[in-house]
Amino acid sequence: MSEIPIPIRVLRLIARLNVGGPARHVVWLSAGLQARGWRSLLVTGVVPPTEEDMRYFADQLGVEPVVIPEMSREISWRDIAAVLKVFRLMRRVRPEIIHTHTAKAGTVGRVAAAMYRWSTPGAKCRVVHTYHGHIFHGYYGPLKTAMFLAIERVLARATDAIIVVSAQQFDEIHRTFRVGRQEQFHVVPLGIDLQALRSAAAERDRARRLLGLNDDEIAIAAVGRLTAVKNQSMFLRAIARTRELLPQGKKVRYFIVGGGSLKSELSTQAAKLGISDHVELLGHRDDAQMLYAAFDGLALTSVNEGTPLTLIEGMAVRKPFIASAVGGVVDLAGTPERAGEGWMLHQRGILAASNDVEGFARGMAVLIGDRELRERLGERGAAYVEANHSKERLLDDVSALYDSLLMPHENRLRFARSGEAGGGACAS
Repeated sequence: MSEIPIPIRVLRLIARLNVGGPARHVVWLSAGLQARGWRSLLVTGVVPPTEEDMRYFADQLGVEPVVIPEMSREISWRDIAAVLKVFRLMRRVRPEIIHTHTAKAGTVGRVAAAMYRWSTPGAKCRVVHTYHGHIFHGYYGPLKTAMFLAIERVLARATDAIIVVSAQQFDEIHRTFRVGRQEQFHVVPLGIDLQALRSAAAERDRARRLLGLNDDEIAIAAVGRLTAVKNQSMFLRAIARTRELLPQGKKVRYFIVGGGSLKSELSTQAAKLGISDHVELLGHRDDAQMLYAAFDGLALTSVNEGTPLTLIEGMAVRKPFIASAVGGVVDLAGTPERAGEGWMLHQRGILAASNDVEGFARGMAVLIGDRELRERLGERGAAYVEANHSKERLLDDVSALYDSLLMPHENRLRFARSGEAGGGACAS
């Protein structure tokens, strides 16, 4: 890469720029805060062959990351080399803020930061970690999960500020899993490029032609990486059950948008369920944002989420959703309005319990069968995202948090009590 100007104000780390919300989030932050005077350097690992690479997104926004090949998703002896390389980089660029994102980069970066602060007299950097989701359930078995949870509790002691993307996530990470101290936490909701999505919303006719959708067909889509935690297998089972619940002759087509190692397995499952003629696995699509316009509703069946960017993007283009009530999805849905059989209608979406195929299917059937409801939820969702999830608001919140961390100690305490950055320290 080109010569790094020294010192760097913000050293940002993420394990890999694979397709997904966290990759876009860190690139938006790096580019946007750089324009505001926070000279930034993005450090990332390598995307494995089983995942799609989003380096192109960084290139589009003029962000040139430093790549540490040893920093990968899985635990290995290479992690020691990754820590040492990141430590040496910190010694070289002397950052004021070290900001880590996702679990692996959070571990590598915070261990390296502790070494840097301990070994560098006069180093006054602050350490921030963002949880985009968490790995405390839905990913690994109980022993491995317990080990990761213990590591996170220790790392929290070496962290000046912990960012969560929703109030629900704060409850899970701090209150349920007992990570960190309450005063460390700041709720900073995700931000997105609303202008790009406004342009995509006008492409409904073209997007539906691309997918071969007729005017009388309703399209429901699940958008996300094909991984176990996203639970697209349940979506397929819910589709099979929903088809039994809908009136005969109702024209509905279902789409799964996203790449990943489970595509073949999901295709086989669809065939066994007898729904192959009604479900299309589109794989990874560079035009995924434009395709939102083609759909009449979104489905999300994850067993664990922070705040899913796909739902926020869909809401921005007036798409209602049916989702599992996990993580920050609950915050996106808003307050409950009425209960159904295994599902609950909220202000901005329909929720069902995690892994409840019957409840999810019944809720999806309601969404499919009520056009007025879809339009009402879509309008509410768009207004909510416009008010709460702009990229500009994200940059404001993170910039304010950084400023507060670099304040003298007594001013920093006043800032935390005032709740200026994305809600400030979370209240009881």
